[in-house]
Amino acid sequence: MRLLHTSDWHLGRAFHRVSMLGAQAEFIDRLITTVREREVDAVVVSGDVYDRAVPPLAAVELFDDALHRLAALGVPTVMISGNHDSARRLGVGAGLIGRAGIHLRTSPAAAGTPVMLADAHGDVAFYGLPYLEPALVKDEFGVERAGHESVLAAAMDRVRADLATRAPGTRSVVLAHAFVTGGEPSDSERDITVGGVAAVPAGVFDGVDYVALGHLHGSQTLTERVRYSGSPLPYSFSESEHRKTMWLVDLGGDGSLAAERIDCPVPRALARIRGTLEELLADPALARHEDAWVEATLTDAVRPADPMARLTDRFPHTLSLVFAPERAPGEPDVSYARRLAGRGDQEIAEDFVAHVRGAGPDAREQGVLRDAFDAVRADDTVKEVR
Repeated sequence: MRLLHTSDWHLGRAFHRVSMLGAQAEFIDRLITTVREREVDAVVVSGDVYDRAVPPLAAVELFDDALHRLAALGVPTVMISGNHDSARRLGVGAGLIGRAGIHLRTSPAAAGTPVMLADAHGDVAFYGLPYLEPALVKDEFGVERAGHESVLAAAMDRVRADLATRAPGTRSVVLAHAFVTGGEPSDSERDITVGGVAAVPAGVFDGVDYVALGHLHGSQTLTERVRYSGSPLPYSFSESEHRKTMWLVDLGGDGSLAAERIDCPVPRALARIRGTLEELLADPALARHEDAWVEATLTDAVRPADPMARLTDRFPHTLSLVFAPERAPGEPDVSYARRLAGRGDQEIAEDFVAHVRGAGPDAREQGVLRDAFDAVRADDTVKEVR
């Protein structure tokens, strides 16, 4: 059976205030084309279909379009809800939609109830484990301590118990939305830490033929049979080195497995550049980034004037500007609080200007600050007299 494994669509999400809806629509086009041209037997979507619990209408319309196009191909699709989704909203109408071959698995109670599909070699059981928020599902799974590992282990116990009742040779696929040990996170995933522990060991999933993971945005192979597809689009500059793909997985009749990465469309390259403003504006080696979405880190000791306007003259798609002044050799790393200790109001204000701007106020600005403090003190004196 040939599977197409994807996840973390985050429909409705922007990239640094730039709408990604058009790029998300291009990804759906690539998904449909891949299903048709590569003769995919089943599509699995491992959570975070939407970016938030109540998605914008345009995102809902794109999801609706994707469902109709998948159903029209006659290729079964299994989806689970992720930590960004509202499981109840995503699962509305699941019974009816299932008749069209789109199987939504959003209820933890159904973890041990598979979607049964078949190929020439026999049955394949697809178990959907939606994102399991430990505090909300611990009673459902009868665990004493609310933790990611304990609830996922209990859910997998149900999977293995059901699989044991199936005919010999039944192959199995598990969809799960979780942070599994060994996975490499990025800045764009929402933290799911509970009690300081978010990751679960890959061994929790022992006993099944393939585990299609969602949550982490980089495509990753934890073991031959446990993989993250990653998000089809970048959602933070920490993903600038990611190759955005889907997994095309061939599951043999004997449980053997082969996997191939299918590239997703790239709306625009990402670039992280660093240096003083003048260096970034003059360096010919940076010409290749002039059409990229850019995150620029400025290392100027003193914050330059109009840095964003000057950067966008050369890099018109600059989206993020970070200031990280480089210290001179031997300059002490003194905290801001310590620098303020024992100083008067005027000194504190002047120190603040220097801290933020990289250079202290000039004589005119010192006079403005002094006049402001004098006015405040005078006002306080009047109030006390009254």
